[in-house]
Amino acid sequence: MAQSSLTELHTEPFAAEREWTVEGIPVLTAAVEVPQPVPATDRVSRRILRYYRLQCRSFLRYCERWLLPQAEAEYRAALAASAPLPCFHAELQYRVTYNDGGLWSLYTQSRETTLPGQTLLTRHGDTWDLSGGYPVELSAFFPPRTPWKKQLLALAEEEIQRQERAGVSRYHENWRRELRRRFNTQNYYLTAEGLVFFFPMYAVAPAAEGIPAFTMPYGTSGCGMRGTEINRSAP
Repeated sequence: MAQSSLTELHTEPFAAEREWTVEGIPVLTAAVEVPQPVPATDRVSRRILRYYRLQCRSFLRYCERWLLPQAEAEYRAALAASAPLPCFHAELQYRVTYNDGGLWSLYTQSRETTLPGQTLLTRHGDTWDLSGGYPVELSAFFPPRTPWKKQLLALAEEEIQRQERAGVSRYHENWRRELRRRFNTQNYYLTAEGLVFFFPMYAVAPAAEGIPAFTMPYGTSGCGMRGTEINRSAP
């Protein structure tokens, strides 16, 4: 008997922590929390489980290979200068933003806190088709031959202008060029209100703005999950 397709995915957090020391002194800590399908008894849930366990391991490996040498160097420099000893911290967390109708969407976000006043946020969006267990391309949420990239960029441009006129946000002087240059079709996720697409920290705005994100409401320019034939084939 064929197994029925999932319409929702039930998950619980899977957590891991690591601490690295130099001469017995902590110089770097890391905390990870990624989604874990429960129960992981079907092939789609197991595939998603493996994906986020790998993301967990990759993040901890990144901390050890990239952040730890920096943390050790800063520790030794502070020791030589009789300055307060630093301790770097990195964390990876997630937020499920949509879970209905066979689509499961979320973003994972890392935060690296190194020297005082230096914090880096990195976000990654995922949208899964639960019928096959594969990611859904951004283009699948628009009718065929729709200039969806142009429409998304136009929406972002209009929102940036509105924010700057209102004085609520500040962007780089060259943000129009960077919008097009730094647009990534993988940087999106779904919410109940619409499709959210975002840009890396520092790409179009100063650090104070964090990760700029823009929402295209369903129905705008044909964007949506109803009335649009989503490509459910494996990439």
